[in-house]
Amino acid sequence: KQKVTLMKKPFLLNFQSLHRIVDNMPVTWCYDVEDGQKFCNPGFPIGCYVTEEGHPKDACVINSDFHEKDTFYVFNHADITIFYHIVENEEAAGARLVAAKLEPKSFKHTHQDKPDCTGPPMDINNNFKGQIKIPYTFSVKFEEEKTIRWASRWDYILESMPHTNIQWFSIMNSLVIVLFLSGMVAMIMLRTLHKDIARYNQMDSAEDAQEEFGWKLVHGDVFRPPRKGMLLSIFLGSGTQIFIMTFVTLFFACLGFLSPANRGALMTCAVVLWVLLGTPAGYVAARFYKSFGGEKWKTNVLLTAFLCPGIVFADFFVMNLILWGEGSSAAIPFGTLVAILALWFCISVPLTFVGAYFGFKKSAIEHPVRTNQIPRQIPEQSFYTKPLPGIVMGGILPFGCIFIQLFFILNSIWSHQMYYMFGFLFLVFIILVITCSEATILLCYFHLCAEDYHWQWRSFLTSGFTAIYFLVYAVHYFFSKLQITGTASTILYFGYTMIMGLIFFLFTGTIGFFACYWFVTKIYSVVKVD
Repeated sequence: KQKVTLMKKPFLLNFQSLHRIVDNMPVTWCYDVEDGQKFCNPGFPIGCYVTEEGHPKDACVINSDFHEKDTFYVFNHADITIFYHIVENEEAAGARLVAAKLEPKSFKHTHQDKPDCTGPPMDINNNFKGQIKIPYTFSVKFEEEKTIRWASRWDYILESMPHTNIQWFSIMNSLVIVLFLSGMVAMIMLRTLHKDIARYNQMDSAEDAQEEFGWKLVHGDVFRPPRKGMLLSIFLGSGTQIFIMTFVTLFFACLGFLSPANRGALMTCAVVLWVLLGTPAGYVAARFYKSFGGEKWKTNVLLTAFLCPGIVFADFFVMNLILWGEGSSAAIPFGTLVAILALWFCISVPLTFVGAYFGFKKSAIEHPVRTNQIPRQIPEQSFYTKPLPGIVMGGILPFGCIFIQLFFILNSIWSHQMYYMFGFLFLVFIILVITCSEATILLCYFHLCAEDYHWQWRSFLTSGFTAIYFLVYAVHYFFSKLQITGTASTILYFGYTMIMGLIFFLFTGTIGFFACYWFVTKIYSVVKVD
């Protein structure tokens, strides 16, 4: 039993839930829903509310005794049932837990010092002010369960999660977008671009050369180093690190190594991979910074190792300070923070230096065409080929591929639902990569045809703008799906969302840049240029 003193206003009870874990299995609250089905929720509310009109809200419908108007009822008792089956083999005999369920109840215990689980429901009027002591109790009983096998012990929880038909709808929606983009890119590559290359290569006389137009006209400027090349190379290095980390983590999750039964395995795998992938980050950043003509290699390698990880860690540390201030058990212990810093400084940073060493040691990337000394003047652009409209439009299609999957991911993070469909997630990940690549290539071609050769930053920002739509969707999710009112909780939500947004920005932006870099290199390598 526990005694809890409520120091805050009781209306906070309606927005909080309690989660228990037994032998790595969540204790679930199973109740009847429509069509005679059962829904098993890995957690139960601390309380519920009956409105001033007498309408029971949320879990108040489970008991007809909850009828007082403008009153909160506290679930201060739980009947927990542990289901097990007997294991008998030659090596050992024992029992294994296969399910844990509970039923929340409310009792205004007759004897506060010695709770006896009797009395009417524990009610608190909304106008009550002051302090109140609420004894919390629970009972446990064990039942042998012969029908549930050990390997399928999670099925009754996962079957209550979002159905696969919604996931298939998401996949089909994404595939339609991919097919549309693929058709557009194929039309450009096989028809328009093929005709352009054939026509350009047939120009033999000087008069023909003077009539160059379109994307060939900017061949002497297309590989001109971009402005802020240092920052772009740093973003590319960090984005490469995140891309490889995400791909490997999702691949292991698809194979079943990172199932929900292994709590924390997904995050642990991601952090370890990020630490070990410092070498490709340093290498990519150094290679592109050198190809951009940069000479401040020390600044480049230091910023690659500390800029983006430093922003993420600073945000995370501030969020953790808020959790410490609130006395939350979700706060990361100080020792764990020190361990994360040790992994960063002692493993990731040296590996970044090693990758940068090999990147700067290699010769600069050779481009298929030479760059003119004098930059070509860019003609007046129409509205749809200007930088901002193209960037804004470029992020719509990739976001359209992922927004349904994003809803389930946010539910798993903020609504305590189990996420286990990593096969769907990996497929959406591949579709996202293809969509970002094709959308960016498409817009890049239009801009080159309009004789605008500033494609480096634009390609990164075009697909990276998907992160802005992600942030907008996260704000919509906060106001439409969550019931968070506290200042600290609101700051935590948006603080962690900003971390996810930055990671997503670097990830998608890097995909778009490399896709455009391959495309531009490819088309200018097959054109005869005098």
